[in-house]
Amino acid sequence: MAVTVDATRPRATYPIHLVHAVLLAGTFTLFFSALLNDLAYWSTDHVQWTNFASWLIAGGLVVGGFALVFALVGLRHAVRRSGSSLLYLLLLLVTWIVGLFNAVVHAKDAWAAMPEGLVLSAIAAVLAGMATWLGFSSLRTGDLP
Repeated sequence: MAVTVDATRPRATYPIHLVHAVLLAGTFTLFFSALLNDLAYWSTDHVQWTNFASWLIAGGLVVGGFALVFALVGLRHAVRRSGSSLLYLLLLLVTWIVGLFNAVVHAKDAWAAMPEGLVLSAIAAVLAGMATWLGFSSLRTGDLP
């Protein structure tokens, strides 16, 4: 039996859930702020900047973990699974893993955390930015009841 698609039936486009959007934006903001703090430490050698970066990375991991859960649920319940939603999930997962390694590096002495901490912060910030862009740019599509 062939399935036909009714082109006249309206389809709804909707963005990601509001809480998911806040968590996603928070993940990018926290990881990017950690990068800025690492850059400040690199240029001034004030140890407090690495302490700030460590706290921001920890916050990014917590908020990013919740965003990852929302992405998993969104992928599971997606009306139409696309490659962009899977790529979004993978980017968010890799961001979280890089952030975890970055937290371990920042747990060292302040001087010992550089330059690996700065490089990992830059990678995590870029990955979080890409995931945020992909998460906000792809609209989900579904049939109206």
